[in-house]
Amino acid sequence: MDPFFATILGQGPKRLLHWEHWSDPDAETFLTGIDHYAHPRQCRLRLKELYPQLNLPVPETDTPLPRPRLDGAAATVDGDKHTVRWGDTETATWEHGEAHFRSVDDVLRFSPLAKADFTDWPHVVMNWDFSSEEAIYQRLRPQFPAAWGDRAPAGENASTWFYNTLFMWPLLTFGWELFLQACLEDEFTQVMDEFAEINRRVFRAFARLPINWVLCHDDIVNTRGPVCSPAWMRRHIFPRYEEYWGLLRAAGKQVVFMADGNLDRFADDVIACGARGVISEPYTDYRALARRHPDCFLAGEGDNRVLKRNRPDEIDAMVRAMVETGKMSRGYMLCIGNHIPWDIPGEAVKRYLDRAAEWGWRD
Repeated sequence: MDPFFATILGQGPKRLLHWEHWSDPDAETFLTGIDHYAHPRQCRLRLKELYPQLNLPVPETDTPLPRPRLDGAAATVDGDKHTVRWGDTETATWEHGEAHFRSVDDVLRFSPLAKADFTDWPHVVMNWDFSSEEAIYQRLRPQFPAAWGDRAPAGENASTWFYNTLFMWPLLTFGWELFLQACLEDEFTQVMDEFAEINRRVFRAFARLPINWVLCHDDIVNTRGPVCSPAWMRRHIFPRYEEYWGLLRAAGKQVVFMADGNLDRFADDVIACGARGVISEPYTDYRALARRHPDCFLAGEGDNRVLKRNRPDEIDAMVRAMVETGKMSRGYMLCIGNHIPWDIPGEAVKRYLDRAAEWGWRD
């Protein structure tokens, strides 16, 4: 069985694996001695030799990349919108919905099912044609070997993912302010019901794909905890998770749930809905989850603020703590949950990876 998929199943090998959110090109240059921008393919190939545990993709060509135009400062575009640096490029603006929605009434009148084809709305991230289950299936099926038919080989690390598992739909469609202003209105139930039907098509299509697991993303919390109340979540979100993931589990597929922020309040609900476990940020108490849910999948305990301070003793202590949690759960992966972004010193990244390689073993 593939070790990565085995870990998702709570059957991880003695060596702790990594799941890293990587966007630190300067660290790549530091680690390899090859300029990431001048020789992106050579640099990544060397990085794979030195740190195969990162499992990073390799560019097909060695065509030089443009240097980032941004550093620490934000760039303003279209008035009050702005972007910031992200890896070797920059982010989108994180401005959503303002081109289509000006008021709560606009939100409450919107029909997701009447829209259905979101290909001309890039701000919703998963801007697919959701007009039918078949349209979704045909979009995704070519990504997997035809020889697999309708079932991936047992133990194969074959997966797909979905960013808008449900909570992200109104957030991305309307923007934060209008979503939060409208979400308690009675009429908003119809809007959520229609988003739920769109995703019912998505997960029915996923159930037909030759995959063994699905990564489901929804930022249902922030760094302080829940965005919406447990009562609202149990009315609009969690029953749908249970339904969708039940479709997958009935088809022999596993679910991993991803969210930014502090998942302490909702992690048990997510697992009860059928997720094998969670990947989140270091604000979440992973040690407590490992105690309550033996061998569930867990990742995200590492903290990039520790790496950014670049204090060797502090990095060592963080890695030791992560390894201790990893010994409690065979579903645990090493992961800097709040990302390894472009401004993390290469020296700190190297120490983290080297200490993890040295100490990252289960008994």
